[in-house]
Amino acid sequence: MNETKPVIRALNEQDAEAFHAMRLQATQNYPAGIVTTYDEEAQRTPEASRARVRPGADETVFGAFDGETLVGITGLYRDPRRKVAHKGLIWGVFVDPAYRRGGVGRRLLESAIDHARGMGLLQIHLVVSVLNPRAQALYRSFGFVRYGVEPRGLCVDGEYADDELMVLFLDDPAVPD
Repeated sequence: MNETKPVIRALNEQDAEAFHAMRLQATQNYPAGIVTTYDEEAQRTPEASRARVRPGADETVFGAFDGETLVGITGLYRDPRRKVAHKGLIWGVFVDPAYRRGGVGRRLLESAIDHARGMGLLQIHLVVSVLNPRAQALYRSFGFVRYGVEPRGLCVDGEYADDELMVLFLDDPAVPD
């Protein structure tokens, strides 16, 4: 790992190949943290990857870069339908194992949350496997709270795991800006 702090920025179409490679790595490194399987992710076309990282009014994918190397990702999505457009969803959080415990995940989440505020969102949701207590603790440190559990939310190699449903209220005065 480089001694400098990775740079966090929104991904764009030129980052699609690196994004795809990181998603493949995530499916192998921590299959309980990514919904798609390796085979499903491997079948994603280059155009589908470009579309996924193309910044839009309702979706942005953030990346952490150590020089030219993508070392972490997270996405923020808002459903554009008016009745639910006040909510966002954090998805696809992954940090290369060599960069964990260095604050990269925290900085990615900070970027996504700041962007959500800029979009005028009132709350952000996410889903995290109960098999990932470190991620749960990170999310709680930002003020995310559990509002439910989806029993058997994920099946990895025939083993089921519950998913924790979490929300962060951005209009809550107790949540720091």
